[in-house]
Amino acid sequence: MAHVIPSAAPISRRDLLVSAGAGLGLVGLASVLADAGELAGSAGAAAEAARLADPLAARMPHHAPRVKRVVQFFLNGGPSHIDTFDPKPLLERYAGQPLPFSLTTERKTGGALPSPFRFQKHGQSGLEISELFSHTAAHADSLAVIRSMQAQLPNHEPSLLLMNCGVSVQPRPSVGSWILYGLGSENRNLPGFIAMCPGGYPVADKANWQSGFLPGAFQGTYVDSQHERAEH
Repeated sequence: MAHVIPSAAPISRRDLLVSAGAGLGLVGLASVLADAGELAGSAGAAAEAARLADPLAARMPHHAPRVKRVVQFFLNGGPSHIDTFDPKPLLERYAGQPLPFSLTTERKTGGALPSPFRFQKHGQSGLEISELFSHTAAHADSLAVIRSMQAQLPNHEPSLLLMNCGVSVQPRPSVGSWILYGLGSENRNLPGFIAMCPGGYPVADKANWQSGFLPGAFQGTYVDSQHERAEH
């Protein structure tokens, strides 16, 4: 015999509005008290209450920070690493010859194509930089160039997600969402994480600045920087 669970007592529209209004008011009050540092309780409880009341509140990391803000330039469709900071001598040796393997793409892999630009070593580190960046090469010892990155697929869409979110196929928080989650924001007039893309969405569009399993407050705010006038 099935057990019937009695339904909850009906609630009037007046009671619903009173309860909802009080709840929203308490959320606003908690945010004001958190900004003023007036939340009672232990330091851990106060920090957790502040995070719940204002997920974007600025917070200190585990060590003294040296970085005040993060700006990432991602060149979607920019010059190849082979033409900029990653020389490949074997491409010159096997120029024009077919590769002994085929890359997993939508088209057949062609022959080896070396870079047409010359590379030189710069700085005390001896960093090899293309002639395309002759002025940047003067700051070679201040650059961090990573040449060990790999991708499962060389196609654009999974590569963009791998670069911005760390995984090419599964929904994971973007690097901007993680930074905002960890450090918060001192500015309440602008979003803490802005994705500026001139000319419209890139490949995989807003997934590049997604918050993944983090709360939606940490997702990037898209701005098409080709529009200079605010539209009403």
